[in-house]
Amino acid sequence: MTAIERPKRTMTNPASTARENRLAHETSPYLLQHKHNPVDWWPWSPDALSEAKRHNKPILLSIGYAACHWCHVMAHESFEDEATAAVMNRLFVNIKVDREERPDIDQIYMAALHHLGEQGGWPLTMFLTPNGEPVWGGTYFPKTSRYGRPGFVDIMEEIARLFRDEPQRIEHNRTAIMSALATKARPTNKVVIGARELDSAATAIARAFDSVNGGLGRAPKFPQCSMLEVLWRAGMRRGDARFYELVELSLAHMCEGGIYDHLGGGFSRYSVDERWLVPHFEKMLYDNAQLLELLALAHARTGLPLFKQRAQETVGWLAREMTTPDGAFCASLDADSEGEEGKFYVWSYREIVEILGQEDADYVALAYDVTPEGNFEGHNILNRLKQLSNSNSPATPPPEPDSMLQHKRSMNGAGALLNGAGKHPDQANSMLQHDRSITPEARLAALRYKLLQARSKRIRPGLDDKVLMDWNGLMIAALANAGVLLGEPGWTAMAARAFGFIARHMVRDNRLGHSWRDGKLLVPGLASDHAAMIKAAIALHEATGAPKYLVHALQWQMVLDRHYVHKGNGGYYLTADDAEGLVVRPDSTIDEATPNPNGVAAQNLVRLAVLTGDGIWRERADILFDGLLSAAAESMYLHASLINALDLRLRGVEIVAIGPQANHFADAALALPFPDRIVVRATRVDDLPATHPARAVKLGGNQTAAMICAGEKCSLPITEVGQLAAAVAAARGGNA
Repeated sequence: MTAIERPKRTMTNPASTARENRLAHETSPYLLQHKHNPVDWWPWSPDALSEAKRHNKPILLSIGYAACHWCHVMAHESFEDEATAAVMNRLFVNIKVDREERPDIDQIYMAALHHLGEQGGWPLTMFLTPNGEPVWGGTYFPKTSRYGRPGFVDIMEEIARLFRDEPQRIEHNRTAIMSALATKARPTNKVVIGARELDSAATAIARAFDSVNGGLGRAPKFPQCSMLEVLWRAGMRRGDARFYELVELSLAHMCEGGIYDHLGGGFSRYSVDERWLVPHFEKMLYDNAQLLELLALAHARTGLPLFKQRAQETVGWLAREMTTPDGAFCASLDADSEGEEGKFYVWSYREIVEILGQEDADYVALAYDVTPEGNFEGHNILNRLKQLSNSNSPATPPPEPDSMLQHKRSMNGAGALLNGAGKHPDQANSMLQHDRSITPEARLAALRYKLLQARSKRIRPGLDDKVLMDWNGLMIAALANAGVLLGEPGWTAMAARAFGFIARHMVRDNRLGHSWRDGKLLVPGLASDHAAMIKAAIALHEATGAPKYLVHALQWQMVLDRHYVHKGNGGYYLTADDAEGLVVRPDSTIDEATPNPNGVAAQNLVRLAVLTGDGIWRERADILFDGLLSAAAESMYLHASLINALDLRLRGVEIVAIGPQANHFADAALALPFPDRIVVRATRVDDLPATHPARAVKLGGNQTAAMICAGEKCSLPITEVGQLAAAVAAARGGNA
């Protein structure tokens, strides 16, 4: 959805289309959306490549995902069109890929597009040789030429002509792109990155942030959670509140902007404007996982109820709309419904009056920026940005708007009514009808619920209900980490239930799959799946103390090292050594919307070294850092997850509690910010792993003690829970 152009589309009615192509046998909701296309689609498979070779036909590769608006536009314009499909079928072997199911394929061909000098995005449209080697491509192509862009049919005819009449030009492109894809980093001298370089990177990132509205740069704005974590860690490392405040400013504007769903909870993928007002309305599991952790940290530091309320509402949305009957989490919600992006979420002033009545409608309109004219293209996107005062410097903390003050007064009342965060919404209606003395936030909560109920009668955006291992791992870890920090044990239970489903249904011989739907598991999994689920297992182990999670983490880490390790740089390939052959084996180290698996794995290795007491995991982390930091040094902002892991390696706080009261010490430790603390607990010394150095501690009788180590230095044991926070602060050098 953009201010320039927002095309509408009509949905194909599958019931009226008897013909089905090969995609009808797939489980991906995105692929199934195309099963009635007149295009003779193949899923990515050896059979598809064999078909291209047998007929010596070039391949047209189309990559997208279920919540992608422009993927839907191109599908409606071209793939549902009989004439366009006839050209595709005549000239190419057509392969359709769900990028969320096959991020390895997406990474290869997106990198190829970048080598062609294109920015990239989705839908990704690539033309390949019959062997699967890329020669040219782009993103969205209109069916017919417009705005200076060639039409899709014209492009296909020309590409096919070049294959037929000028194969030398195709070969030139193929050779150049394959050479670029196959190029490995040249050996370089070992790059040293320490605390000083981390501080410099954080300062450079902070300068690139918008000091008025928060977020990186100008429009469009993405949450950029790994970069926000870089800033947060800099605040912890340096004791400089300006870094925290820039994160909090960004989160506050996201929380009050249109990128947040003020009725149903949850954040959209990005904002098309610099104020966070106009979202691209798709909701992704991974964005909400990463934001949940940041909201928990921001609330723990500031005490501002806004951050906790948004976290509670987001988990409410997750439970209500994104959880499968088995407890795992769905991938995404589409941006479109009824052929139009955002239609499910926007409002007219008249609609709100009809639902709430004039008095309450005006009350909501004042709070949520609703006008008869609309605040975007004649529609209203609910937001509370006008209640945020602008700040001119990241050194100035985000102001406390009226809404935050109201939250403080009402969080124990109806301010957390929505989405299961407090009293049931029916009680809110009763309160609204019978008690006009309730707080403004309580009144708004009840009115929001009425609007949510009315909205639920609209045609809903499509739900991509496949279970992706890596995205579920990120959310499981977020629920565990945020749950213990915000005192929400129910979130930890949600995380454990999702973890249990994955451990039972998505693992084969200790190896993880990638995607699950309708009882079918896509195997083998990717490095991102293993890294994210190891992170999830570690987070649950720290939150609960249950040994089984640590056992899973160790098993999966050994699989990661056995099947994915990159001997050239110490990191990890995205694909397993026994996965089906691709033109190259993807090994990107940069972050995308999700943290790179190398960065996630590096943090896991540091934590495993502490949790097990086995230095082999720390040595493995150091090998990874030695191999990848040279690439990170050239573009620190693209490697935020890796430098976040390095921060943990340099200054992680190890808290080892031993004795009958170990759980009390652990609870106190878990109340501390989770980015740099690692918690080990054991009621008896003998319960620690055999390799753990704390087994040498001698305790008398029923004594319980905690050992605290930071920066490769350890304190004397403390024996009082009340001493823990101060001891940890001292170990950190006095910084919170």
